[in-house]
Amino acid sequence: MSESAIRLLVVEDDAALRDAVCMTLELAGHHVTGVDGGPAALEALEREPFNLVISDLRMQPMDGLQLLGAIRARLPQMPVLLMTAYGDVEKAVAAMRGGACDFLMKPFEPEALLGHVRRYASPPVSGDEVVAGDPRTRQLLQMASRVAASDATVLLNGESGTGKEVFAHYIHAHSPRAGRPFVAINCAAIPENLLEATLFGYEKGSFTGAQVSQAGKFEQAQGGTLLLDEISEMPLALQAKLLRVLQEREVERVGGRKAIALDIRVLATSNRDMPAEVAAGRFREDLFYRLNVFPLQIPPLRERPGDILPLARHFLARHAAAMRRTARLDAGAEALLQAHAWPGNVRELENTMQRALILAPGDAVDAATLALCLPDAASGLPPPAAAAAPPASLAAVAPARPDNMKDLEREHILATLREVNGSRKLAVERLGISERTLRYKLQQYRQEGYDV
Repeated sequence: MSESAIRLLVVEDDAALRDAVCMTLELAGHHVTGVDGGPAALEALEREPFNLVISDLRMQPMDGLQLLGAIRARLPQMPVLLMTAYGDVEKAVAAMRGGACDFLMKPFEPEALLGHVRRYASPPVSGDEVVAGDPRTRQLLQMASRVAASDATVLLNGESGTGKEVFAHYIHAHSPRAGRPFVAINCAAIPENLLEATLFGYEKGSFTGAQVSQAGKFEQAQGGTLLLDEISEMPLALQAKLLRVLQEREVERVGGRKAIALDIRVLATSNRDMPAEVAAGRFREDLFYRLNVFPLQIPPLRERPGDILPLARHFLARHAAAMRRTARLDAGAEALLQAHAWPGNVRELENTMQRALILAPGDAVDAATLALCLPDAASGLPPPAAAAAPPASLAAVAPARPDNMKDLEREHILATLREVNGSRKLAVERLGISERTLRYKLQQYRQEGYDV
């Protein structure tokens, strides 16, 4: 086991399920410790450091919510992923309010679990781990290294999937704060009525369900770096409060009266044209200039073609290692990769390589196999011939169930739209979100290939 492997703590009182989860994670190359309950988990956390805690929700004598509260009190920056049954959605939502990073709905596929681990337990990216084959990317990394040495606020702008968060990790890893927490929050993924409490924290009793006081993301990043992902999706009312926090370098929890001094470095990302958002009145001009101290524009993959093949080989090798396979690209596949436009950028490239690895009959991925995996330009999905659709009878008997908060949210939003016959005005009233947020979500679902 390498020293750089991600260290995971699995908490599950069902021995069979605990062994299955641990085996899945170990096969992916992670260092895993399994324990049978909350008290044993807290003891393990005192003995050694972990990158992520994966815990069941229903346990005795300490359930997942109680364990989450205990971890938040001791290690506020520790990400906690909860596993829960389909009937415990309300408890899972309460866990999200309490600081859980996400939850997995049982039963879940191994890839869903590994995807959450990649999302929440990835260690900071070092310079050697950033794939930079193109001169533009190498030049961008040089600029990122220079700004990393300072505490200047950086605004990373670029299309969705270009790797903005990777560059944010790179800046943190090369900064004097590298040994301190790196805390990220996606401003578009959290409902408006929860975003303020998630960012700034809250005191016990400040709103319904606030049973204990909770530190916000700003406090959790104390001494380190806070990444405000998709900052352009933040509601205007909250932008004013964020501006004050950035100006005063102190935060007040929701329902609190005490100002908490902050020592953090702030990074922000957006996939929108920020000056245009300011001109349209959707983003505060004063906040834009507060964030845009050092702008970094991340070019799309089509504008840095020198990265395509190195990235493709990197993703192929990484996913092959997780599957205990070896794989390579032949000359025809490499030519096809370079000819593709990559509208989905690096994220599309990684998905394509994973699909190609699954379909490849041997160690070599050829052009014919790769052609089945390249997304259709209109839908962003593989061609219909490449997908093996289940029989209609089987689909009717076993409908797919959401296994994470994002899928659950999407099903809820689309179901609400169907109930109101597509009326966005009625939908936003029922959902309790802004029309702007709904537009963003629907656009995102279309890009992912869902029928809106």
